[in-house]
Amino acid sequence: MVGLLLVLFSTTMLPPIAVAWWYDDRHVVMPFAETLAATLGLGLLCWLPVCRFKVDLRNRDGFVVVVAFWVLLSLLGTLPFMLAEQPDISFLDAWFETTSGLTTTGATILSDLDALPKAILYYRAQMHFFGGMGIVVLAVALLPMLGIGGMQLYKAETPGPMKDEKLTPRITETAKNLWFIYVSLNVVCALAFWAAGMSPFDAICHAFTTIALGGFSTHDASIGYYQNPLIELIAGTFALIAAVNFALYFLAWRRGSVRMVFRDAEFRFFLTVVGGIVAIACAYLYLDGKFPFWEALQHGYFQSVMIVTGNGLTTAGYSADWPVFVPLLLLLGSFFGGCVGSTCGGIKAIRFLLLYKQSLREARLLIRPTAQIAVKVGGHPVSDRVMQAVWGFYYLYIFCYCALSLALTATGVDLVTAFGSAAAGLNNMGVGLGDTASNFSPLNDTATFLLALSMVVGRLEIFPLLLLFLPDFWK
Repeated sequence: MVGLLLVLFSTTMLPPIAVAWWYDDRHVVMPFAETLAATLGLGLLCWLPVCRFKVDLRNRDGFVVVVAFWVLLSLLGTLPFMLAEQPDISFLDAWFETTSGLTTTGATILSDLDALPKAILYYRAQMHFFGGMGIVVLAVALLPMLGIGGMQLYKAETPGPMKDEKLTPRITETAKNLWFIYVSLNVVCALAFWAAGMSPFDAICHAFTTIALGGFSTHDASIGYYQNPLIELIAGTFALIAAVNFALYFLAWRRGSVRMVFRDAEFRFFLTVVGGIVAIACAYLYLDGKFPFWEALQHGYFQSVMIVTGNGLTTAGYSADWPVFVPLLLLLGSFFGGCVGSTCGGIKAIRFLLLYKQSLREARLLIRPTAQIAVKVGGHPVSDRVMQAVWGFYYLYIFCYCALSLALTATGVDLVTAFGSAAAGLNNMGVGLGDTASNFSPLNDTATFLLALSMVVGRLEIFPLLLLFLPDFWK
């Protein structure tokens, strides 16, 4: 299974090869060609000896395959960075950059992006594209031979508490539909960026990073490079669209009505919370005297949506020049994230909605101890099993954040940088505070390793990795 997935991944080296051939010197082609050969060879080595055997995957096997594939992918993905003349970086930094790309975190250790080969810049954006919906889900869509095992992979890869819901009876069709919607949004977003004044190359790269809610840009100044309010409006709007459950888009398309989207309880809660954060940020920027009214609306809307949804694209001076209240508000907002079934990171809106309703339930039970009060979402009661899973996940998430922050300070990182960087990594948001507000290169090697690990933990939502360390899992 891992071998087949690696063979599939090796084909993703073809687009960067084409970009290198078109834009750069032909010697830039070789790092990607060598990566293709290495990944294809390893994949065939894993697959060919056992290709005659047909075994159905169990739930446990699905988690092992997903974790193993992510580890191998993050290691093999470092090869283009290591083999290319530019950028000249160490293995650890290359692993950090690759992990950040595939988990759609968008934290970078690279500088002077404008001078890098176009193929490297495209490769970074492409990692966001495939990591956005999950390359394993793509594999499920394209490999019908997975059969029954497809659902096990899908459950391990898909974020959120409602993983057993399917849009169509067959998991392969589900994954295909999700990817059709995802690719369509990328095309529309790229065309919008192009119409707003970006070059075709920049439009494609920024569409990949916007819909995937990643954060890699082709310029050091990120979106601030363009100084274009229309581009900021497009990026913010598509980031909001990408933070919505893709299953809602499919249902709306199949039934020919967008009412399915607006009737969803999580979607309405998500808009309420994000709208409140945007309003507070805009009001503070205006009342503090940082911007005139219309500029406060422009920058407040763009930056709030980008950080809360985990996109991570920024405008110049966001962290250094803005009142500290706003970056801190948005950093805390990144824990909220977006809807389940979207490309965002964070804890997800549905979990916060369930925790909010559970808190109200507990308050009412204090008044009427014998009452039978159910937690409901969209008029339907939520089972105790789901509530227990949400509480367990919430505890583990906060515990991981505290442990990561402490570990970063133990490596010598200052307190502000540690708390900001931990949030950026675990929430797959990519914008820190302090020394890592714009770039993560100031971190020492140990801190870099811990943050790269936290990105995978956040992307897979803790449990698939935690299971591998439980003795019962292997019995």
